[in-house]
Amino acid sequence: MLEDDFSTTIGRLCLATLLGLALGFERERGGHAAGLRTHGLVALSSAMLTLSAIELAAHYKDSDPVRVVQGLAQAIGFIAGGLIFVRGGDVRNMTTAASLWMAAAVGITAGAGQYVLVLAGALIALLLLSVLALVERRWGSRKRHDEEEDIALPNRRGSAIPDRDDRRP
Repeated sequence: MLEDDFSTTIGRLCLATLLGLALGFERERGGHAAGLRTHGLVALSSAMLTLSAIELAAHYKDSDPVRVVQGLAQAIGFIAGGLIFVRGGDVRNMTTAASLWMAAAVGITAGAGQYVLVLAGALIALLLLSVLALVERRWGSRKRHDEEEDIALPNRRGSAIPDRDDRRP
């Protein structure tokens, strides 16, 4: 690794981490399940894996860095799915799960050196998370504002818990 490569690598890792922390701060401030450390670590680890994939692709012609991105998307989807839970017919933590996925995207794009994309994407995500929460509060969204977004998923009886007949054998 050359001197310029070292500073570029550190810059990409720091950018990913800082933007991940910014996303996590918004979630942390609201007391949600995944906050500062989680979002920062997801963004940092995604950037590291992306940088590693780019480095491998430069040295091994048969390597495919796109597979790393696919693997990250799948892994973060699994982790984000663990944040989502059902309580009394409501699905909870959807926004936090989506912001965690966004932290992975921030890490991937920062690691790939796509600076305009990562900065624009992170800014739009922060606006979605913070400004739209204020808009929802101001203009009377039906959701409870002290908790995460709720989505009802009724079965035939109107309950989110599956009927015995709805379950597969």
